[in-house]
Amino acid sequence: MPKLSIHKCISICLLSIFSAFFGASSLYAQEYPSKTIQIITGFPAGGSVDIVGRHLVQKLNEITGKPFVFENRTGAGGSIAVAAVSAAKPDGYTLLFSTPGIAINPVLSKKINYKLDDFEPIALIGEAPLVLLVNSTLPIKSINELIEYSKNKSNELRFASAGNGSTSHLAMDLIRISVGLQYLHIPYRGGGPAIIDVMSGRADVAMLPISGGNMQFVRDPRLKALGQTGSKRSPLALDIPTIEEAGISPYYSTTWYMVLAPKGITADSSRYLQSQISKALKTSDLQEKLNAAGVSVINGSPKDSAMLLQSETKKAQSMKNSGLTIE
Repeated sequence: MPKLSIHKCISICLLSIFSAFFGASSLYAQEYPSKTIQIITGFPAGGSVDIVGRHLVQKLNEITGKPFVFENRTGAGGSIAVAAVSAAKPDGYTLLFSTPGIAINPVLSKKINYKLDDFEPIALIGEAPLVLLVNSTLPIKSINELIEYSKNKSNELRFASAGNGSTSHLAMDLIRISVGLQYLHIPYRGGGPAIIDVMSGRADVAMLPISGGNMQFVRDPRLKALGQTGSKRSPLALDIPTIEEAGISPYYSTTWYMVLAPKGITADSSRYLQSQISKALKTSDLQEKLNAAGVSVINGSPKDSAMLLQSETKKAQSMKNSGLTIE
């Protein structure tokens, strides 16, 4: 057997060590995900956010064979869930399913204990317009009549929002900024309790995302739909004009749905999540479910998501400049 020089022996040993190290690293990288991935939202079960999120998670379970779960942690306009995810390990196993409040609340509220920079966007799912609904006993049949009514009865128009900093709150405040709409803001813990109080007369006006689950309220005789907030009419409500068509121009405000991770998630984990979500959103059955829920699928990349977050932050800053704050 030929004798090996000491240099050759050292080279072989080092090669073995490097091979073992990088082989283990490669194996470790391939193991993600090796346990349950939590996708957390700050909004209650049964609402539009919950419906969209659960449809997505169900499809992710199907196409990946990996355990994804959807969890509701309600309160503070969604901020409790946001803060919890921001404090989680950036290991790809705790994610946030968010709406525009993630970008807007840090600008408008001094009590928020997270920053937008605490997160990295993974995927933009889609968007949905809202509809402005008033109690049908009010002498109001249009947006213009609502504006006049609010000015004649300053602070008597009771606006029930889905919570401080919620999309409904901010969509209504855009009308205030645009045309001087006046109202008393009453924040609720979700859109469901808010609209129930409008139907009963304990509040006067609310905004809800246009979704399959909410159409029962849109068509309820105790309510009147005055306008929807998107740039075009939702296929679920083609008979309801947009707020721009009703006379406020320019006006555009939608709720959107995005998956984010805590800052520091690895590039490999981020790519895996984005690719699987994109694959899910391209399936015809998930698209049909989301369309039926009133959501226009976007299937945006992390870059698309980041651009939208910047845009929403600028919108929030303009609201803050107009005097809006969230307590």
